[in-house]
Amino acid sequence: MKGRFAVAGCAQIVTLRGPARPRVGGELSEIGLLRDAGLIVRDGRIETVGPWEELRRSLEPETPVIDAEGRTLTPGFVDAHTHAVFAGSRANEYELRAKGATYQEIAERGGGILSSVRAVRAAGEEALLRSSLRHAQWMLRSGTTTAEIKSGYGLSLADELKMLRVARRLEEESPLRVVTTFLGAHAVPSEFAGRTAEYETQVIETMLPAVARESLAAFCDIFVEDRYFDADSARRVMARAKALGLRPRLHVDQLRESGGAALAAELGAKTADHLEHTGPEGIAALARAGVQPVLLPGSVYALGHSKYPDARAMIEAGLAVVLATDFNPGSSPTPSIPAVLSLACTQMRMTPAEAMTAATINAAYSLDRGDTVGSLEPGKQADFVLWDVPDYREIPYFFGVEHAAEVYVGGRRAFTRVPR
Repeated sequence: MKGRFAVAGCAQIVTLRGPARPRVGGELSEIGLLRDAGLIVRDGRIETVGPWEELRRSLEPETPVIDAEGRTLTPGFVDAHTHAVFAGSRANEYELRAKGATYQEIAERGGGILSSVRAVRAAGEEALLRSSLRHAQWMLRSGTTTAEIKSGYGLSLADELKMLRVARRLEEESPLRVVTTFLGAHAVPSEFAGRTAEYETQVIETMLPAVARESLAAFCDIFVEDRYFDADSARRVMARAKALGLRPRLHVDQLRESGGAALAAELGAKTADHLEHTGPEGIAALARAGVQPVLLPGSVYALGHSKYPDARAMIEAGLAVVLATDFNPGSSPTPSIPAVLSLACTQMRMTPAEAMTAATINAAYSLDRGDTVGSLEPGKQADFVLWDVPDYREIPYFFGVEHAAEVYVGGRRAFTRVPR
């Protein structure tokens, strides 16, 4: 957005200013909090942020000023793990879990991931885009301005490419910033039942080259778990992905500890995601390799489980922890980072400041976007949220409330509940 404007009257601004890298240890608590502060935006980027009385003197009389009216201002959230391109829902499975069925039992009956595969395959690209635009709007109104979006509900060349194209179109047709990840190795489709090796060959020899040829993804992911893909599959898929210029991300240690964290470290993954069952050895391996853990407490909650990732041990080990929604129609049907922050504080013993850092600047670096988003510093994109609370801690504290009053992406208002 061209031009210059200011935001004044903020009770608090959470800047996340600091070193140009992910934050670790005590740095997760150093959120750059300002009181009675303001922000100046020029041509869609942050010009300066600081005490309002200082900023006011630098403004020309004609500069538009938005009155925050005592609200809190933060960077837009960066959701570093979502499956937000999908069709339909799995509300029937939600009911089955309420009646006692497990995630694994539902999957064995043909539900789970394969249920979403059938829905995505049946949807044309335009229909899939319409449903995904709705999901993007949910994320924006929850304060998310950048989201990683995975494929993985197509599991055929045509349908995986369709999903990635829709994810890219979301960035063109909505204000949401999108980073794409190819997840062809999410599950084995029904037509390859009992022939995992053949499907893996399809991913490596057909799908990955096509994704790379069309530059449809920055990352490649794989679900390493019993009845899905094993460590050797991950090694082969990621070797091909890296040769084609896609960086590895891995779903690991979600349902049991299987050495997934050590595998992510071995493969030089950008992130290791889930990690509900990762123990001390896996945490140490991630720390040695500099792999960022992406923790997804929403999926633990939605599946009715009680084993959350050991965030405290990860922070104490010097890991640059990330929090994300895992937004998907089955195991984590929430687009809300504020809900995730609440779970992180109540179930994982993270402080509100640590949680805020994990969902902004650390998440941005996990997507290779830390130089442009995730904090409010001069030169960065003007992606920010005005929250209808006077204290940032109230965002996770008053849970179940949509606190975002206004959301800006690149200095342009993307969502508002405030008449202007």
